[in-house]
Amino acid sequence: MGDRRRAGSDYIWDLIIFLGMTGTAWFLTKNIVSSLQSTLADPEKEKQEQARIKAKANLQRLQRPRGADDGDECDPSTGAPRGPRIEDLQLNEYENMVALEVVAPEDIPVGFDSIGGLDDIIEEVKESVIYPLTMPHLYTQGGSLLSAPSGVLLYGPPGCGKTMLAKAVAHESGASFINLHISTLTEKWYGDSNKLVRAVFSLARKLQPAIIFIDEIDAVLGTRRSGEHEASGMVKAEFMTLWDGLTSANARGAPARICVLGATNRIHDIDEAILRRMPKKFPVSLPDKSQRLRILQLILQDTKTDPNNFNIEYIARVTAGMSGSDIKEACRDAAMIPVREYIREHKASGSAMASIDPKRVRGMRTEDFFGRKGGGQILMKNHSQAKSAKSSSDEYEDVDDDETPAVQQVA
Repeated sequence: MGDRRRAGSDYIWDLIIFLGMTGTAWFLTKNIVSSLQSTLADPEKEKQEQARIKAKANLQRLQRPRGADDGDECDPSTGAPRGPRIEDLQLNEYENMVALEVVAPEDIPVGFDSIGGLDDIIEEVKESVIYPLTMPHLYTQGGSLLSAPSGVLLYGPPGCGKTMLAKAVAHESGASFINLHISTLTEKWYGDSNKLVRAVFSLARKLQPAIIFIDEIDAVLGTRRSGEHEASGMVKAEFMTLWDGLTSANARGAPARICVLGATNRIHDIDEAILRRMPKKFPVSLPDKSQRLRILQLILQDTKTDPNNFNIEYIARVTAGMSGSDIKEACRDAAMIPVREYIREHKASGSAMASIDPKRVRGMRTEDFFGRKGGGQILMKNHSQAKSAKSSSDEYEDVDDDETPAVQQVA
């Protein structure tokens, strides 16, 4: 009798174990199948989730306060309408990708004070672009005529400060700044590039006031041609439609506080329809003498110079025809010469390199700009002309400076 009872209890335990193993197997199988289905249905789900987390973290770094409603609530200090709070934003997968390109002002160490020789352009950008975007209540008496332009173009030779000016705008504008890269709009799936373009403007509307910056804009929005790839033409058409189309204003008819800022050194390669959408055009040309002097003062403000053998006025004259970037490189080469001399003297004396005292390095001199390693062809040519003029008149003459003024505004 006892054996039968034990056998019955064994059957019960075997049944319980069997049911438990069956339930565990079913649960594991269900999870594996569901994960495979989600992976097969959306192979980029994990990538999109990572982009969402990164985008949220990036937007959280924007410190500008926002109201609860999209443009309906006003800032009590300025009276300007504000956009929604960043933590309340709901972004789709494409907007999350674009949100990674939003730049926080504290990430950029360049301000308007760091730019030399572009004072007139800086003031014009402030008055006609930044203030209408961030403080539209100041321009209400002019109606839509004084609203921020839909686009601004900076063009001119390479190295003259176009990108640097855009960095300063991002740092000091107070508007959301989207630094749009070409790679951001390039996707392998047909049609995704168009969706990313739409996401650029939809995100900008959610973050407005916003500035969309495109460096080398001619590469993205160049002239449309008959032999152009279909996808490229569709991206340009989508961009122009959203930029200045039916959806470029809100329900009240007021234009969106969104400005596209472009920089290029090949203005003639930009499509005419794009140029029409950028009414403000600023040529950033080669700096003249006074601008070069200001650039030199900014570059050399922390550099040790020899007070008896350094003439910054002369350096400003002989750098005629050089861009701001060229001047900076010439200063870099000149600053290296005193260091190189001290290192070689230190090695010749047999002393250890670890015992070098940077305070014993001499200051920069004027002749350091014309050494074997520095300067460049333009600088050496201008210096030779100045030396010839000195030998004939016993004093330095101004080098020919035929550049056009760096600040003009073209309608």
